[in-house]
Amino acid sequence: MSTILVLLGPPGAGKGTQAVVLAKKFGWTHVSTGDMLREAVAKKTDLGMEAKKYMDRGDLVPDSIVTNIVVDRIMRDSSSKGFILDGYPRTETQALSLEAALSRSGMLINVVIYFETTPEISISRLSGRRVCKKCGANYHIKNIPPKKDGICDKCGGELFQREDDKESTVRNRLKVYEDQTEKLLSYYEKKGILRTVSGDLDVESAFRDLRNLFKKESVI
Repeated sequence: MSTILVLLGPPGAGKGTQAVVLAKKFGWTHVSTGDMLREAVAKKTDLGMEAKKYMDRGDLVPDSIVTNIVVDRIMRDSSSKGFILDGYPRTETQALSLEAALSRSGMLINVVIYFETTPEISISRLSGRRVCKKCGANYHIKNIPPKKDGICDKCGGELFQREDDKESTVRNRLKVYEDQTEKLLSYYEKKGILRTVSGDLDVESAFRDLRNLFKKESVI
């Protein structure tokens, strides 16, 4: 049976970065709703255009849109060693829909990990992020600056700040996250599968803590 992990945490908690590291280390499939939604926006699909209205405001994309995307992705790659759900589910309704879909396929979530992060860290990480318009490479004006200001090291494309990474939008995203995920955390805590790690740590320290947690939970 495939391992299924859920990584939760506010925007800028570092869960996306850890998902990439974990996927590479253990051969798990990284399922990022954010990446899938942004791809739909870039391709200007009907789904993408509908999702963009919410993303630009810093609001959560409706459950009906997100759930269908994620479940379809898991079913299409059922032979994977495991899945890392990055930032999904984000509401109790999504959690119930996901659980029902997985149950029909004989699958269960192993562990839900919450990256507890201070607002100042989240804002600093996201408001400083820059993305290449051409190849999509990510940079940070302080942590991962490009060699030439505003220019991608990889392809020479122009770097820009996503609308949902601007400080005012980030603050709204954090408030929305806190308001709408309180019940979700309580739901997983009652099921006995919620674990908490620090989202304020650097990449290597966070990975070390996660690896120790996985060993304790017999995930690896």
